[in-house]
Amino acid sequence: MSAEAADREAATSSRPCTPPQTCWFEFLLEESLLEKHLRKPCPDPAPVQLIVQFLEQASKPSVNEQNQVQPPPDNKRNRILKLLALKVAAHLKWDLDVLEKSLSVPVLNMLLNELLCISKVPPGTKHVDMDLATLPPTTAMALLLYNRWAIRTIVQSSFPVRQAKPGPPQLSVMNQMQQEKELTENILKVIKEQASDSILVLEAALKLNKDLYVHTMRTLDLLAMEPGMVNGETESSTVGLKIRTEEMQCQVCYDLGAAYFQQGSTNAAAYENAREKFFRTKELIAEIGSLSLHCTIDEKRLAGYCQACDVLVPSSDSTSQQLTPYSQVHICLRSGSYQEVIKIFIEDNLVFSLPVQFRQSVLRQLLQKAQQGNEVLDEVCFKICACNTVHDILGGRTISIQFNQLFLKPNKEKIDFLLEVCSRSINLEKASDSLKENMAAFLKNVCLGLEDLQYVFMISSHELFITLLKDEERKLLVDQMRKRSPRVNLCIKPVTSFYDIPASASVNIGQLEHQLILSVDPWRIRQILIELHGMTSERQFWTVSNKWEIPSVYSTVILGIKDTLTKDLVYILMAKGLHCSTVKDFPHAKQLFAACLELVTEFSPKLRQVMLNEMLLLDIHTHEAGMGHSGERPPSDLISRVRGYLEMRLPDIPLRQVIAEECVAFMLNWRENEYLTLQVPAFLLQSNPYVKLGQLLAATCKELPGPKESRRTAKDLWEVIVQICSVSSQHKRGSDGRVSLIKQRDSTLGIMYRSELLSFIKKLREPLVLTIILSLFVKLHNVREDIVNDITAEHISIWPSSIPNLQSVDFEAVAITVKELVRYSLSINPNNHSWLVIQADIYFATNQYSAALHYYLQAGAVCSDFFNKAVPPDVYTDQVIKRMIKCCSLLNCHTQVAILCQFLREIDYKTAFKSLQEQNSHDAMDSYYDYIWDVTILEYLTYLHHKRGETDKRQIAIKAIGQTELNASNPEEVLQLAAQRRKKKFLQAMAKLYF
Repeated sequence: MSAEAADREAATSSRPCTPPQTCWFEFLLEESLLEKHLRKPCPDPAPVQLIVQFLEQASKPSVNEQNQVQPPPDNKRNRILKLLALKVAAHLKWDLDVLEKSLSVPVLNMLLNELLCISKVPPGTKHVDMDLATLPPTTAMALLLYNRWAIRTIVQSSFPVRQAKPGPPQLSVMNQMQQEKELTENILKVIKEQASDSILVLEAALKLNKDLYVHTMRTLDLLAMEPGMVNGETESSTVGLKIRTEEMQCQVCYDLGAAYFQQGSTNAAAYENAREKFFRTKELIAEIGSLSLHCTIDEKRLAGYCQACDVLVPSSDSTSQQLTPYSQVHICLRSGSYQEVIKIFIEDNLVFSLPVQFRQSVLRQLLQKAQQGNEVLDEVCFKICACNTVHDILGGRTISIQFNQLFLKPNKEKIDFLLEVCSRSINLEKASDSLKENMAAFLKNVCLGLEDLQYVFMISSHELFITLLKDEERKLLVDQMRKRSPRVNLCIKPVTSFYDIPASASVNIGQLEHQLILSVDPWRIRQILIELHGMTSERQFWTVSNKWEIPSVYSTVILGIKDTLTKDLVYILMAKGLHCSTVKDFPHAKQLFAACLELVTEFSPKLRQVMLNEMLLLDIHTHEAGMGHSGERPPSDLISRVRGYLEMRLPDIPLRQVIAEECVAFMLNWRENEYLTLQVPAFLLQSNPYVKLGQLLAATCKELPGPKESRRTAKDLWEVIVQICSVSSQHKRGSDGRVSLIKQRDSTLGIMYRSELLSFIKKLREPLVLTIILSLFVKLHNVREDIVNDITAEHISIWPSSIPNLQSVDFEAVAITVKELVRYSLSINPNNHSWLVIQADIYFATNQYSAALHYYLQAGAVCSDFFNKAVPPDVYTDQVIKRMIKCCSLLNCHTQVAILCQFLREIDYKTAFKSLQEQNSHDAMDSYYDYIWDVTILEYLTYLHHKRGETDKRQIAIKAIGQTELNASNPEEVLQLAAQRRKKKFLQAMAKLYF
């Protein structure tokens, strides 16, 4: 090494690593040590401070010899300072979040303008006029950065800003702040004028399908060299920091969404655009995932935007995500549906999804409206406040002052609602001990705060209160109320505590009767009745509630019990058990029936059998509502009990018809056909019409696969149903001497009434049984002489084709029954194509053509995976297709008629050509030509449009003919595939039209 070089190295190494603060930028500039400085763990000064200082130095005005202020000179030093500022921004990866946080609007504006300049964006050219797709990647990215910053700055300027507390006044500082404020306002004015152009640029960026590149420190160094050395490298290749398309679109969507949302305050339609952009941002974030290096989105803020958009622009798409509770509450408040708001708040007490602050803000909003004179809202305010209070109690918070104010004057309605909210806000089976303790303490405090004894009793006798408080706690509450200081009123005699009232018989009886009505605990009911009978022997307490009803076949036996206490207890236990069973509260019903069974076993074998029968019915209902609903077979014990009931021959046992009905339906639903056809005792077929009907249905199901001549039971079933649907007639002479024929619809010649038959059928769920019954009634409907359009059904051929005495059948009642049966069957299985075709035929027969098409299409859709597979030919028979053709024709959809004519086994050219000649068509006409695969029909269309001078439509038809897959020289498989594809698309288009 030479001495000169050594001296130079020693001098360099002896320099301080951190230069004096006054000349650090000169130091970095002179030595080109910027990159080394930025690589330090905690560089001082920070990168953003470097940008500010570089740009300030580069933008300092100069003074000429005449002491006149001149713009900053465009010399080498200033160009290098600007380049250094850009390199620092490149080191920060052009992260606008970081830059906006630390740089003022004027500084960032200057920085991004320098980026545009160095990225070869022509000055004075409107950004919206530049085609992003043809620009070099770095140039396009520079445009996006500038326009993203522009709309972000506009959005940020619309937010309220808390003014900083001014320090001691300094004239120079104040002047500088005022200048910066004026400069910021001028820049905002310009970018706001150009906001629409910026939005258009960003919208155009969303259509790009290529990756972009942004300048790095290396590419900026290259640009500082001679242009000829780097032109090809930086403008047309992949030099720079790669920004994937998805990352770019994600950032742009988010910024556009914020801009549209900000515009929504003056243009409500902008919220639609904001919603679209925000939800697209969410999709892109999900796609990018953790691989994103340059996409920085505040996901909490994005979620807030999405939630706000859901409220402001709720989606009408049935497939969109379900409305959030926030959205539901806001929609209800806007529409005045306050009861819905109350319902949402009560439901939220179980899940705690709405924040406390939000619930309180809703209450404050309603209280303000109420204070403005809207008296209707007083009750709503109390109910909302009650919901919030229970929510607070369950969350371990204190009772609000608002609740105490609104509850100053309690009444029965307020107490009832408060108890309802408490009951619906806690799931006693799943609630933790702390929740139960909080609720119990609240109810105790409410009791202690009430003066009216009636209201105290309403709470203390409520089922929730009795469940939550143990006996010891209730005794303690009594002691607390006794020790409570009485509130003295000088105008009236002081009221003693409720528990110190003398034992008045009328008061005590009323309280106990109220508890008797509410309780479903059999042992508590027994205890209350014992107390009541100890007070008076003159009352019959089974008459306390008019809601207690038992079947008349039982009441004679029960009311014949001599002991009044036992009579009341048996009657009430059975009435409450039947009510619980009706409302599907099966556990309580089982408890009540078990207690009643235990009681009657001691003295009445007849009532014991009655209770066993009712418990059998209850077990059937329990299984059908539980395990049976999911398809699990009933236990063998239950099936044995059902058989035992059907075979029971005990004399003088009161029997409810519904039990026999349910038992036979139960056996049919679980395919116990062997028992019903071969093992059922003969006497049952004579004595029980439901067993007879069940035996015929089961036998028909068994014989169905056999030859037609062996279906004897099908004929027997036919005759039984015909008799049920027949009516007796009698002649009556009028005042004018004429004789008229009167049909007695209330009487029947069959084994049961038609209404009883319909009630029985609606207990069936087995598809084959329902299909057989439906086909029988359809056949009976088609037999009438004046029928124009037959209804088709599966297995319809097994029934006779005629009836000897046609006049005796009430065909009007048959038609009503068919409609009811189809409606019920589709409620059991809405995807049964056979039942859907029957429903379609019914609408077709009653001239409801649009509805008929809906069900014909639905029948095809359910058995072809929405037409992605071929519809089975036994579903779309020629008759079904012809009816669809007629529906379309009568709806003036003539092009659809022509297309459907191709679906027939033999194409109906006559009907197709006739329909195409119609010019008054209500369908899409030429847009349907792509669905035609028959070349003859397409050639006819070409001729027709040529004849009419319809050049555009003729060209569409010619284009359809010219498709290579329709060439007659193609193999048969290709032609069939082309036809099948067009069938699929046409039927899917029809389904979207009619569904």
